[in-house]
Amino acid sequence: MRIALIAHDKKKNEIIELAKKYKDVLAEHELYATGTTGTLIMGETQLPIHRMKSGPMGGDQQIGAMLADGKLDLIIFLRDPLTAQPHEPDVSALLRLCDVQRLPLATNASSATVMLECMKNGIYFNK
Repeated sequence: MRIALIAHDKKKNEIIELAKKYKDVLAEHELYATGTTGTLIMGETQLPIHRMKSGPMGGDQQIGAMLADGKLDLIIFLRDPLTAQPHEPDVSALLRLCDVQRLPLATNASSATVMLECMKNGIYFNK
């Protein structure tokens, strides 16, 4: 599977902890991430990750383009719903595109854990 990992600033630690906990699961897949998130996860896990630009610099749009082109199978995007984001239109467009493409999307650590546990147990998602 091709998996994108994204996290708002206040959620970076959560996505790092998820990546560490599910390192063995993630290692079996092709990983993509926005710039800062990818750098942080790589530093903590040594997982190979294709990094895009940071979210506010167009990384969300790059991930969205991959999604539109059918090049992603799952997105884990830990969002901070309590902090205004300067690139909120990009975030909204990405979420809408996930719905249009019927792509599995986890927007918090609990839903990401459910998806990663499924993958750990050999259960995958069909688009």
